[in-house]
Amino acid sequence: MSHIRLSCRMQVFIALVVMAAGAWAAFSSSSYVLHDNVLAAKNHQIANVRLEYRSLLNQLAAYQTKFTGITRELKQYHETMLGLAEHNTALQKDLNSVESKLRSTEGERENVIAAREGLKGRLRELEDDMAGLANRNFTLKGNLTSIEEDLESTVSERNHALFERGRMERQIKELEVRLTALQSAEQDVVQRLTEQTVASRDDFAKVVKIAGLDVADLLKADALASKNQGGPFIKIGEGEKSDGMPAEGLRASLTNLDDQLNQLEGLQSVLRKLPLSSPLDYFQITSRHGKRRDPFNRRWAMHYGIDMGGVYKASVFATAPGVVTFVGWKGNYGRMVEISHGSGIKTRFGHLHSTLVKKGQKIKFRDKIARLGSSGRSTGAHLHYEIIYKGRSRDPMKFMKAGRYVFQG
Repeated sequence: MSHIRLSCRMQVFIALVVMAAGAWAAFSSSSYVLHDNVLAAKNHQIANVRLEYRSLLNQLAAYQTKFTGITRELKQYHETMLGLAEHNTALQKDLNSVESKLRSTEGERENVIAAREGLKGRLRELEDDMAGLANRNFTLKGNLTSIEEDLESTVSERNHALFERGRMERQIKELEVRLTALQSAEQDVVQRLTEQTVASRDDFAKVVKIAGLDVADLLKADALASKNQGGPFIKIGEGEKSDGMPAEGLRASLTNLDDQLNQLEGLQSVLRKLPLSSPLDYFQITSRHGKRRDPFNRRWAMHYGIDMGGVYKASVFATAPGVVTFVGWKGNYGRMVEISHGSGIKTRFGHLHSTLVKKGQKIKFRDKIARLGSSGRSTGAHLHYEIIYKGRSRDPMKFMKAGRYVFQG
């Protein structure tokens, strides 16, 4: 029979080793848990193995205590066996003379045999426990070896992660430098586009002002015609947060450019509806817009259009795209064509000889709509040309002046 005794120093040394290993594992885990999820998983596995190791140490201590108790019992039984053997020797010397005493000792011998059998059973149990303990120790050694290999692999992976991190940081700095240069170049392009857009917008706005209309009022009227929109309300700044990247300034410039382009598109849409051209190819102004003497009674009266003298049956053209809203005879106007161009803008063509369009017909710019005549209250062949905006007449000469500015530009 053999047993293992661990001195207090050895136990303290083992405890210190376990504490040192636990401290090193905690230090490694806290140092690199933010750098690598794999390292965190490994450290967690190591901590679990160490807990298992401590549990095995506690079990080993319990087995050692149990082994010590069994050893004491074996010693007691051994002393008892020695005493019985000495007693048996004395009995054998007196066997011939003391048969009656031998009979009395047979019961005691049977008890000793029974005790010896019981002791053998206890010994077999102790041997099984020692074998299981040896297997556990072997498994524990294997686990410790695996832990050491995992630690080496973790350290290697950590070093590789640190190297990759440094390399990626250098690449990020290079990309930031390139992004800054690219942003500067794109910023210049966006700035030039913005300046060109603002210049075009101002030119279009000038055309509208020459025609005698208010730009904001006209854009508002045009916006009312395109309100079929929808979607959630997202306040600017809530959908996207500033990330502090170099492209922040470029994004603001692009937003400004988009606003300018939207205004330019609105003005372009408005200009497409404005009647900026002349309805006749060849003409002379015989009566202007505003206050004049009536050609029949020579009394002062208000003239809401202009009279354009020309060749009888000359072609009359639409001055902007739109939809015909009236065709026929209309009192003093004689034969008349009225076209709606949207945003509250209408044109009227009176004193016609004949009409070439129908009500509801869509008209394109410069489509032939009628022939010049002298129908209605007229003194001769001419065209009464009238422009109406939101129910009020406007001077067509201003619109044609704005048209000449556009075509000359």
